[in-house]
Amino acid sequence: MYRLSVSDSFSAAHKLCGYEGACKNLHGHNWKVKVTLACDVLDDIGMALDFGVIKQLLEEILGELDHSYLNDLPYFRDKNPTSENLSRYIYERFEAALTELPATVESVEVFESERSSVTYSHV
Repeated sequence: MYRLSVSDSFSAAHKLCGYEGACKNLHGHNWKVKVTLACDVLDDIGMALDFGVIKQLLEEILGELDHSYLNDLPYFRDKNPTSENLSRYIYERFEAALTELPATVESVEVFESERSSVTYSHV
């Protein structure tokens, strides 16, 4: 099995409803996102999937989030835009985009800071 990973980042604001700490207030993060795909076949030139394709997909998904107020996005209207929910959202969006490609999403890791991250996977 081959595992391919790409990373990118975006900036956005949110607040955590029902949370008693400082994050209940409007604030922002510069999130870093790492997506890992799994593929068990190589093409005729020995590639599982072109990194350019993976980077473009991630850029498109993160472009929808960049410089937004996450609480206003349809996906987060009924759930808090926590890093946990954000990692699942990106995972599901990536999974939907891969239907025609020979790879599956293994995991999405979202860093809300240099020292704090969460990983979502079906494994």
